Amino acid sequence: MNLPVFYIDDLIKRALEEDINYIDLATDYLLEDDDVSTARFVAKASGILCGIDIAVRVFSFIDSDVKSDIKIHDGECVEKGDVIATVTGRTKTILKGERTSLNILQHMSGIASETAKYAECCKGTNAHVTDTRKTLPGLRSIEKYAVVVGGGKNHRYNLSDAAMLKDNHIDAYGSLTNAVNALRSKVGHMVKIEVEVRNEEELREALACKADVIMLDNMTAEQMKKCVQIADGNAVLEASGNVTLANMAEVAATGVDIVSVGALTHSVKAFDISLKIEK
Repeated sequence: MNLPVFYIDDLIKRALEEDINYIDLATDYLLEDDDVSTARFVAKASGILCGIDIAVRVFSFIDSDVKSDIKIHDGECVEKGDVIATVTGRTKTILKGERTSLNILQHMSGIASETAKYAECCKGTNAHVTDTRKTLPGLRSIEKYAVVVGGGKNHRYNLSDAAMLKDNHIDAYGSLTNAVNALRSKVGHMVKIEVEVRNEEELREALACKADVIMLDNMTAEQMKKCVQIADGNAVLEASGNVTLANMAEVAATGVDIVSVGALTHSVKAFDISLKIEK
């Protein structure tokens, strides 16, 4: 787990407070405190695992006596029926943490598995698939971590990471060139500037301004190929907009450096994993 433990614990705490509130009516009234069980995480589909350290941490966060045995780790392939890990401890603890643990594990594994499909389409090209800021509030760090586990790369984490001028910035300021020059005069030397362009004319203007990264917004594959020729390596080119698995290989083959895909995080399907207590 590469994410700070204090961040993970804060995420788990907020999730448990939301789910348990102050009592688990079924578990707390049904079971005795000294009941002990072992439960298994079982994959119900094939894909890339992500988030297992966080998933088992949920239980030890509730009760430090819970023991876990992780058999498959983040970034490894799982097949339907694989036992991913086991947790042993008070049955109350396992039942209270089950939903929170699975929610995190299924969501992160879904992102990693989907990212792996997009990354596969980039093989043989210079392109890399990246995420966007279209993430669920409070979950951005674990979602971006899952993208990396799946073979993708991260775009900026937040608005402070880089200066990105999108169409609304440029339209509001009045001019692409003036906006870039004004921004460059104010930001520090460590800040990169990315500019979104919608056509060849704006591309040439962004190149003349020496933008570090240029986003090609909602362009066709043919338009992107032409932009790659025009840029001639003088800026990092990012393809964005209407990219799906169906056209990912075609977009990657245009010669762009980056393909950003919001769907990696904003609409990914949860990976099917169950947690079963051994009878």
